[in-house]
Formats: sequence, structure tokens, C-alpha cells
Amino acid sequence: MSQAFIKESDGEEGPALPELLVSPHRNLVTPAGLKQVEATVERLQSALSEARTAGDRAAIAQIQRDLRYWTERLRTAEVIAAPAASGKVRFGSAVELKKLDGERVEYRIVGEDEADPAEGRISYVSPIARMLIGASVGDVLALADGEAEILTIR
Repeated sequence: MSQAFIKESDGEEGPALPELLVSPHRNLVTPAGLKQVEATVERLQSALSEARTAGDRAAIAQIQRDLRYWTERLRTAEVIAAPAASGKVRFGSAVELKKLDGERVEYRIVGEDEADPAEGRISYVSPIARMLIGASVGDVLALADGEAEILTIR
């Protein structure tokens, strides 16, 4: 068959990229996490428009893939309000720990997409968060780098 009769792509799809994997866990988010996801979707929609205007097929493909992921995360988001003071660690809690060497560390338990361990925000499905959830002030936990006592929960 002559190449003249083969329909070429209109350039909108770009090269096939692997899809971003969506977590099998519930998509719990804090109110701040929901705003973060919404802002990401808006930013990607704007970037997609710019890439289409520029005719950048590679950028279009990547942005479309990312937009599919973040649109799904927005659609499935379950907003969990800040926990009431119950004396127990819950989703959204900020927990201050004191390690045996006296070092203090604070973690806030958040959704997977808003986690940033370097900033002290850990996913509710992380091993540390799983140990913390349900614990109370004074409880001692066996962390990978030694024991730590829960000082405060807010």
C-alpha cells in the first residue's frame, strides 16, 4: 500500500508514555492537600494549552499523561478534616517525638500525594505513620533508628 493513503497522527498524542501508577490505597487528603491537587490540575491544564499552541508533541504527551493521573486523584480525593483533640494520633495529626539521644522530630500524617518526608509530612500508609496512628502521648515506639516517645499530638 502506498504511504499516501496512511493516516498520520495529528500530533496531539505524541509518543506513548507509560501511565503514572495510581495507588491502591484510599485517596485520603487534608484540606490543604486537596488545594494542592486542584492547583496541580489547573497548572497542567494551562501547560497543555501552551504546549498545544507551540505544537510540542512530546510535551503534550507528557502533560496529558500527568493530567490523567492528577484528574483521577482529584476525582477520588476523600477530604479528611483536621482531627479533633482525642489524645490519639489520627490522619492529619502532627506528632512530636523524642528519640533516645534527645533529638526531637515532628511528623504530620497526610495523604500520599502531599507527603514530603523532608518537610516532616509522611503518608498515612508509611510504616512510621502506621505505627503512630492510634498511639497516645507517652507511648514509646520502636523506630528503625531506635526508640522514640510521643511528646505531643496536635
